[in-house]
Amino acid sequence: MLLGEFRHTLDDKNRLAIPSKFKSVLKTGAFITKGLDECLFLYPMKTWQALATKISQLPISQSRSRAFARMMLAGAMEATLDGQGRINVPEYLKQYAHLNKQVIVAGLYDRVEIWDADTWLRYKQHTEKESGSIAETLAEMGV
Repeated sequence: MLLGEFRHTLDDKNRLAIPSKFKSVLKTGAFITKGLDECLFLYPMKTWQALATKISQLPISQSRSRAFARMMLAGAMEATLDGQGRINVPEYLKQYAHLNKQVIVAGLYDRVEIWDADTWLRYKQHTEKESGSIAETLAEMGV
């Protein structure tokens, strides 16, 4: 299970240290791809394979399905932990998520999100202000 919020630094070679509590889940392999809301998604191998299979089965006749598949699959790259527990963030993904030196690594149960620290702060402040209406919507969905 991947949970928690951690502040890390993206080094000059676009390497990002993975929080130690996430390493055991990601050491068998992972994929990094474009996420939603201006962040990156980092999936453990098994979770990625299941998601990629579902995405590949979306109807090709629907433009939104094609667009989502292109974003998630064409933007994906295998992410291997090096000897120091770091992954390399490809330049095109760094640019997509507007990552600067300070990043937030957030565990969201079955995936990790990688955010630029300033973008994360703005997103979090906005979301926290809306928490009441978000909770109501989730209650309507049975959560």
